[in-house]
Amino acid sequence: MLKRSAEIKLKEWKENKSHKCLLVRGARQIGKTYLIEYFGKNEYKSCITINFLKNPSYKKIFEGDLDTKTLLMNISLYVTGAELIPGDTLIFLDEIQECPEAITSLKFWNDDKRYDVIASGSMLGIDYKRPSSYPVGAVSYLDMYPLSFFEFLIASNVSEEIIEKIRECFEKLEPVPFAIHDKIMELLRLYNVLGGMPEVLNIFLEENDLRKADKKQRDILNDYRYDIAHYANADIKTKAEKCYFSLPEQLTKDNHKFKYSVVEKGGTSRKYGSSIDWLVGAYLVKPVYNLKGYKLPLKESRDVGNFRLYASDIGLYVSMFDYSIKERLFHPDNYNDFSKGSMYEALIADILTKNGHEELYFRKDEASTFEIEFFMETVDGAVPVEVKSGRSRSKSLDNVLKKEEIPYGYKLINGNVGKCDKKITLPLYMAMFL
Repeated sequence: MLKRSAEIKLKEWKENKSHKCLLVRGARQIGKTYLIEYFGKNEYKSCITINFLKNPSYKKIFEGDLDTKTLLMNISLYVTGAELIPGDTLIFLDEIQECPEAITSLKFWNDDKRYDVIASGSMLGIDYKRPSSYPVGAVSYLDMYPLSFFEFLIASNVSEEIIEKIRECFEKLEPVPFAIHDKIMELLRLYNVLGGMPEVLNIFLEENDLRKADKKQRDILNDYRYDIAHYANADIKTKAEKCYFSLPEQLTKDNHKFKYSVVEKGGTSRKYGSSIDWLVGAYLVKPVYNLKGYKLPLKESRDVGNFRLYASDIGLYVSMFDYSIKERLFHPDNYNDFSKGSMYEALIADILTKNGHEELYFRKDEASTFEIEFFMETVDGAVPVEVKSGRSRSKSLDNVLKKEEIPYGYKLINGNVGKCDKKITLPLYMAMFL
């Protein structure tokens, strides 16, 4: 099994005796079902999975009264071998967006407290099939993504000792030993190509075949195309698909700002804005907004009409290009060729998002060359993150670090660790610690 950090969060949820029902959200095929069932079988005497997509007949469990006495009786009737042990049973409602009444029932499960309930949904339908009686206050949430770079290293058999050595270098701002640095950069290039979709990684780890992994990635993209057509409202499904598959063209422009005119000549926010919202709600894309200032909270300083859009998984994004791009990306001599385009930025957006940064920002002055690829909101203030291919000068970062309200900033490069005043230089892979 691929080790997932979300398992730790599931255990923390279970150990909290006053926990609510848990809704695990995320895109399709990122391993939600596998992880929750694994967790249920290892942490409870009984784990009952009710998958509304595989077994549409399970919707009948939630027809009529939704009190737990009725629901428990219906579960025993419809789920063969269901063992309902008060205090030691996990009821897993999978693909819950297919059954709005099951979403409503979470309130009653939460009030009952005898059984732990985890629901999982891709969000490809929850917002558009939301029941009138949504269980506000009865649910806590866990957002789940494809494997992060940190999880990818573990899956690649990088030892905890090596990862802790890299973390120590990060914390002490000391150079990483060359042998370690060289190997982790190689793995970063591989991650840039493979991303973190579990099926893709399993294929590669078992067969060491990039072509077969690429085939699976393209299959997933086709599945997403179908999901958009299946779940999105009729008035936005075609527009959402066009927006999603326009990402390569959007991000390879000199200015990576998302432009509706790239999707369609004459396209406007009025026509396509709801499609972007749907893609964000489906966990397929991550918007990064331009900043107009650095005062916290940064959300108040964002320009909602000026944003960049990144795919939720770097491997799927790269798979929107021709396969030859992957061969070039994986070769270290060619890697710098892509540093001025979208690949580095998309890679760092992937790593930061999977690190748990719910909001990311950038700063670009259209009237000058000033540009900072990312800003993170931290307890210290607004922290800039500049992405470079090497030790070239970073005029934009140097200028923004002169501002008193900016505590420090990071410059991510192919090279090793360094520090000069408020500027901290790190290898690209150390973004996993930010």
